Formats: sequence, C-alpha cells, structure tokens
Amino acid sequence: MKSTQLAEKVSMRDVFGETLLQLSVEDEKVYALDGDLANSTKVDTVASNNPKKFLQMGIAEQNMMSVAAGLASTGLQPWATSFAAFLSKRSIDQIQVQIAQPNLDVKIIGAYSGLLTGLTGKTHQALEDLAIFRTLVNMTVLAPADGVEVKKMMEAVHEYKGPVYIRLARDPYPTIFDNDYKFEIGKAVLLKEGTDITIISTGTQTSRSLEAAEQLEADGISVSVLHMPTIKPLDKAAIVKAAEATGVIVTAEEHSIYGGLGSAVAEVLVEEKPVPMLRVGVKDRNSESGPNEEMLEKYEISPRHIVKAVKEALKKKGL
Repeated sequence: MKSTQLAEKVSMRDVFGETLLQLSVEDEKVYALDGDLANSTKVDTVASNNPKKFLQMGIAEQNMMSVAAGLASTGLQPWATSFAAFLSKRSIDQIQVQIAQPNLDVKIIGAYSGLLTGLTGKTHQALEDLAIFRTLVNMTVLAPADGVEVKKMMEAVHEYKGPVYIRLARDPYPTIFDNDYKFEIGKAVLLKEGTDITIISTGTQTSRSLEAAEQLEADGISVSVLHMPTIKPLDKAAIVKAAEATGVIVTAEEHSIYGGLGSAVAEVLVEEKPVPMLRVGVKDRNSESGPNEEMLEKYEISPRHIVKAVKEALKKKGL
C-alpha cells in the first residue's frame, strides 16, 4: 500500500453528492432530503441536476426525519442529510420512535462529523454521534475512510433495507482503496499486517492510523491496521482474531472516547478475548474552533498521538 501522505486526497462530501445523484436517477424510489445545508453537504448536486428528487426541508431537522419516515412508509427510500451534530442530538427522538423502532428504510447522512468542521464551532461538531446511533435498535452505523469507500458504501446501503446512519467528514482525505474494493456491511478490512500490535480505526482516523503505522515501522515496531467501517453491526470475529494475533489493541476515532469505536471494541475484548488496550479519541472535554492540525494536536488524536498510544500499549504487553 502506498504512503497515505502521497495518496490523492478526495472529499467525501463531493463523492456523496455525485453518488446520491446517480442513485436518484437510476432508482425512482430514491429521494434526497436537505436540512438547508445543501451547499455544505453537496446534496445540491441533486438539486441542480435532478430537482424532482430533491426535497428542501429547511432548518427543521425533526420535521425532516418525520417526513423521511412518511416517505419510507410508502415504499420510497429517503436519504436525509444534515450536519451530524444536528441529526444525532436535535432529531434523535424522531429517529428513534419513527424510523429505528419501526425499522424503516431511511438513510441518515451525518455530514461535518468530528472535530474538523471548517471553523464552524463546537455547536456544529459531532463527537457523540456514533455512541448515540449505535444504541438504537435496528440502526446500522457506518463511517467510511475515503471517497472510494463512500461510493461503495452508499451502493451497498442502497440495496440494504433498513435504517442506516453514515458518518461523513468535511475535508478531503487520502485515497486508501482502489476501485476494485468491495465494501460489505458488518465486515472489517485488514489494511496492513503486523505482529506486535493492532490499531483498530474507523472513518477519518484510518488514514492517520496508517500514517502512524509507517512511523512506527521506522522504529522497528510491526503494526497491523484494521479498518472498521461498520460500527454496528460490529465485526467481532475480526477483533478477536486481531487480539489473538498481536495480543494488544489501540483504537483510534475522531469521536469521544466514550461510547464509540473504542467502547465497542472494549466490550468485545472483555467478553471474548481480554488483552491490553488503549483508546485514542477526544477525552471528556468541550471542543472549539481552530485550524485542523492544531485541533488534532490539542485534542490528542493526531498521528503523533496514535504513535504515543501504541508505544504505551506495548508496555502493557511487556515489550
């Protein structure tokens, strides 16, 4: 695999807009619902090129989810799009009661997730969305690592019947996968094999984990990187296999350390294969606006902090 630092960077939101347009043209049941953020989420691609499939819901996320539930109940497939912070907190009651409980075929797209949201401020940042959505019965929870995976994931989700939450990032990320990549809901992807330790990552942290692994290899540490694009249903077998292979785990996510990937992996390990483990994520603190690199450093989720966590975790293993 080529270095992530040299890989072409592609915006997830651009790929999302283009793919949703394609799906809306090819399938009469697909509709795009927008919470008055189409220019930011890139669902304006549908508005401009297939306007009959674009429904403007305004700044009213709770109503948008109710409309989505109504559309799904008639056999249509709505893709409801807004910032992750708004969907996971402002409209969670409607999502739980009207979509998740009746197991309706609504696709929920949380854009601008994590810390790096273009200086929008802490009211627009989502560090709790994975934790919230994975507690909902019937909800599938996904977090792609690059633009290629966004497209493959959306195509799989289009065929899947049931409620799905997809977490997307604002900025471009290195291209990890090639066009032959086959995404499967519920399956982890081993991106790099190693013998000393396994980094289990999701979403935007996967490219940073690969960068950290490159640095660690230069220090003589053999690192596996296991990408977990599906937070729910979790690939428990892959986690257990990783624990058996290397004996120590570090998780990495652009999310709170509470309730997200790290918590999900810890739950599996404590029940199936207890091994030393550390979590890289945002600790129990409020976020704020700032330049991307400074935010990564301040909130301790940069590649440098993943490297640090790996070395600390290896001490628990006795290396």
